[in-house]
Amino acid sequence: MQAAYLSTAYLASVQYYSILTAFDKIYLETYENYPKQTCRNRCHIASANGIQTLTVPVEKSATLKTLTRDIRISNHGNWRHLHWNAFVSSYNISPFFEYYADDFHPYYEKKYTFLLDYNEALRTMICGLLDIHPTIIPTKKYTGYADFPSAIFNRPYYQVFRHKHGFLPNLSIVDLLFNMGPEAVLYL
Repeated sequence: MQAAYLSTAYLASVQYYSILTAFDKIYLETYENYPKQTCRNRCHIASANGIQTLTVPVEKSATLKTLTRDIRISNHGNWRHLHWNAFVSSYNISPFFEYYADDFHPYYEKKYTFLLDYNEALRTMICGLLDIHPTIIPTKKYTGYADFPSAIFNRPYYQVFRHKHGFLPNLSIVDLLFNMGPEAVLYL
């Protein structure tokens, strides 16, 4: 059996999901020291103005280093509302946004305490929509193996703003889902 080691990711990229479909086992690194400004709490979507980054705010830790599994989501501001509005603004004209909107919307109403729990709830829901069933095994200690490949998944698919910006590679899986619908899994 082949295995891959991945970190948690907020609405992970198309490439991340291609890894979920390609490997028999996925070890989810939960004992790493949380690195800031990574896919763990941010994703990229296509908007009318180009690539838009959406970031889940996290609470500042009392210590210099905090394990990823212990990172808490900050509930200040209205980031959930802003993220949902960004999806509506960017994808309401995509072929499958209305088809999937009811699946995603509850995740922007419910408050989660830990970033890892939120990311995993989203990943589980998205895997269900894609009808993929990766075996996810959370690590029990720091392995140091979780590393996201640097290559960019660049095979074009239909995107709403392609006429304006060209094909934007390796965006969040929501871009592929909202634009390609049930055919997204074939792309992966």
